[in-house]
Amino acid sequence: MSRQNGNEFWNTPLTGSLVKSPDVKLPEMLLGYFIGPFGALLSSGIFTSFLNKYLTDVLRLDTGFLSILQLVSTLLIVAANLIVGQLIERTRALAGKARPWILLSALTLSVSSVLMFIVPFEGPAKMAWIAIAYNLYYAVAYPIYNTANSTLVPVSTRNSQQRGALASFTNVAGLGVMGVGSMIFPVLVSNVMKEDQNMWFLVMLGVAVFSALTIYLQFRFTRERVTEETMGQASAAQAKTASMGAQLRAVTSEKWWWLVILFYLAFQCSGAMKNGSMSYFCQWVIGASGSIDWGMAQTILAVLGAIPMALAAAVVVPLANKFSKRLVVMAGMIIGVAGGVIAGMGGGNIVPVAVGVALKCLGSAPAAYLILAMLADVIDHIEFKSGIRTDGLTMSIYSSVMVAATPVCNAIFMAMLGSAGYVAPSGEPAADALITQTAAVQSTIGVSYIWIETAAYAVCAVLMLLWTVEKNLPEEQKAIQERWKQAQ
Repeated sequence: MSRQNGNEFWNTPLTGSLVKSPDVKLPEMLLGYFIGPFGALLSSGIFTSFLNKYLTDVLRLDTGFLSILQLVSTLLIVAANLIVGQLIERTRALAGKARPWILLSALTLSVSSVLMFIVPFEGPAKMAWIAIAYNLYYAVAYPIYNTANSTLVPVSTRNSQQRGALASFTNVAGLGVMGVGSMIFPVLVSNVMKEDQNMWFLVMLGVAVFSALTIYLQFRFTRERVTEETMGQASAAQAKTASMGAQLRAVTSEKWWWLVILFYLAFQCSGAMKNGSMSYFCQWVIGASGSIDWGMAQTILAVLGAIPMALAAAVVVPLANKFSKRLVVMAGMIIGVAGGVIAGMGGGNIVPVAVGVALKCLGSAPAAYLILAMLADVIDHIEFKSGIRTDGLTMSIYSSVMVAATPVCNAIFMAMLGSAGYVAPSGEPAADALITQTAAVQSTIGVSYIWIETAAYAVCAVLMLLWTVEKNLPEEQKAIQERWKQAQ
């Protein structure tokens, strides 16, 4: 396809961007950075909370097999994210470099999200099917979408405040799907879906259709203004993308880049461990007393965690604009540590656990909402120093951490459960009602759900003490724009 024909394709009524303003407006924020990502990530939010439980309690797969599968898949996931990042960096289309991949995801992400719920085999063939389906989702479809979606924020605009708002909307969407996975789904699973594989398939099919529609909506209501700057350069030589080696040298030589990546690694991995163990904590620690249904307990914890995060969404960006991202995020991490201690000391009592979880979620809000804006600031700083954009590489690494954290932490958690002596339900109500987990299993679950994340937040607070890239960023962005003007 010639470049002219390619441009014609991206100018059709079905593929052209509906965003025309040079500034970010509310429809772009709402449809392109909230509703679109919400639908796209919905299956992921459900998987984070319940995929382990589906695989162990519905499909009756061995925890050892699942641990090995998720660890091995991590290698494919990381490789896929790096490859997709470079493909995005080298994409030259009128639609931009990330948006074409968003459009492709409307098909790939929605289709792959239901394959693990179509299991036509038994025995070894069933394990092979799950291994293939698992990797089609996590090592193919999800990297394509998530890397492209993450790249949209730094290329959307150079306006730091508008970029902060877009990052906040995107991460609110991500947290929203986590809320669906931990608030609505527990009730559906415990009261409707249970161990019925057909019900799981029908529900996930509905999720897949919804995802396809909202991803397309995101594609239509986004625009890459920073990418358009590079497309306006005077010569093809100037527009040539830096090699992966050059990008790698640029990012690894920058201390701010290392700080924000280490921060996100601790933040995301500890959160994945918490999310993967949440349903187990509610069922076998809180629910073990028999005073409350475990699905209802999970819904209560999820709601009390979501409320402070929802309220924080209205104030995080204004506070960051006034006091800096660094101070707001650091204060949040300290609040999160205090909440974790309260929850941990509460044991299996839902009241102190709920209070602690609410505080911990409130403290996590600034980091969750601002991480993409923090990465975008570092990308601009690196461009100022090196003269090259590193969106593709940085966001592929960011996406690798986001996607790989779940299978790695799930694999670790599965191994921990297995070594502690976890007893999976048999599917027989009378027999399952008699199952109790040992103190070792309950302790393992408690550490995974509360204490690992609490310790990680303490580390993240220390890292924020050292992160001061924002100080000279406005001057650096002006210098970058002057370079582009001189190059045209």
